[in-house]
Amino acid sequence: MEQDKNSKCEWFCSKCGGPLKEGPVKAVYLGGNFEIELLECPTCKNVLITEELAEGKMLEVEKSLEDK
Repeated sequence: MEQDKNSKCEWFCSKCGGPLKEGPVKAVYLGGNFEIELLECPTCKNVLITEELAEGKMLEVEKSLEDK
């Protein structure tokens, strides 16, 4: 069954089971401080890092820092 393109997929925390909410999250990666919109559990602060982010943007940042 195909999902409606306008419907929103709901994610739940793997730690406490609560629904994840999108919002600004402070992150430290390779010595740099960043604020990025991610899905976070408002209860336990567990954050979902998608495969797209891990293999896309984070890889780009890592390569650019290695080149410096």
